[in-house]
Amino acid sequence: MIDIQSIKQRFGIIGNDPSLNRAIEVAVQVAATDLPVFINGESGTGKDVFPQIIHQNSSRKHGPYFAINCGAIPEGTIDSELFGHEKGSFTGAYDTRKGYFEVADGGTLFLDEVGELPLATQSRLLRVLENGEFIKVGSSKIQKTNVRVVAATNVDIPTAIEKGRFREDLYYRLNTVPIHIPPLRDRKEDIKLLFRKFASDFAEKYHIPSVQLTQDALAMLENYRWDGNIRQLKNVTEQISIIEEARVISSDVLKNYLPSQTSLPAIFKDESKADSISERDLLYKVLFDMKKDITELRKTVDELTSGQIPTATPMPQQHITPIKATVINRVDDSNLVEYENTQDAEVEYLQEKQSNDSLSLQDKENEVIIKALRKYNGKRKDAAKELGISERTLYRKIKEYDIKI
Repeated sequence: MIDIQSIKQRFGIIGNDPSLNRAIEVAVQVAATDLPVFINGESGTGKDVFPQIIHQNSSRKHGPYFAINCGAIPEGTIDSELFGHEKGSFTGAYDTRKGYFEVADGGTLFLDEVGELPLATQSRLLRVLENGEFIKVGSSKIQKTNVRVVAATNVDIPTAIEKGRFREDLYYRLNTVPIHIPPLRDRKEDIKLLFRKFASDFAEKYHIPSVQLTQDALAMLENYRWDGNIRQLKNVTEQISIIEEARVISSDVLKNYLPSQTSLPAIFKDESKADSISERDLLYKVLFDMKKDITELRKTVDELTSGQIPTATPMPQQHITPIKATVINRVDDSNLVEYENTQDAEVEYLQEKQSNDSLSLQDKENEVIIKALRKYNGKRKDAAKELGISERTLYRKIKEYDIKI
């Protein structure tokens, strides 16, 4: 029988959510084996605690334990960090260096953000997992290692596999035992417990009374989405503890520390939509909509150059001066405008068209957003999906253009 409470006390885990308890149970059960473990969960949910639970409850607990953030190591040096290198194998390799798979022999290696590994490094990692062999950078000698690998990521790996960014065989090798860490918004009953713990810790750290929440503030705290999960809650608690003089916090005060999420669901990094999170796709969409206008502009310029542009209004004969060969080819504010020759007319026409086009991109963007919002009756989630942008980007654009629907 696994004593969940003792595990929580030992590793400082706060909460009684059933999904959290299940994750702890799986971690303790798999600890006795040497099977690879794959931990999945959003950023800030506390994934880094579970590899420690696995290590400390395994036969390797007296061996080394290393946690490596794969996303923080440059692509050019990641192989050297993990597998080591030989002297002179690359510029700057002034000495032979051992990698983590060598120094962690007999222990546990936690590979955080494993979804960020380059494909070449993924191949090397797969070989270690399959037969415990690796080769240092710049060497031809095969070395053996006995390392238990625990991996974690907040990347949607199946989508990354479809896009060719992650090896499918490596995923199934790592995912022998999956553990999912629930996001904070799915642990509503745990939010108040975490707030009280953080408030107590900061009160002790800064030698101040602990802050408390009114019932309406507590309800606001529990219904907030917490995109940053436990990390964000801890940050908000610390801000309130330091800044606010009052020790009882109402909802009116609390809302000043919570970023607005009105009718906006949380935005998470999703590799399937990674390219649409920026404004680039929206601009591309607008540019495609402008393609017809550009084509018409080119046609107009060609006709203008060949002298085929008709006059905007019938040209009074008295405005034509044969000596100057004056060309009258457009109307400006209901007045005829004269030019010395067709070249002058072309230059001013193009300058005016260019000036108008400089604002057309913004106007088109505004128009596209309004059409999408009206199509879905103001539902920003559906409108953002239609536009191919994130809801956060759409929300910012609505504020920027002061769009009212």
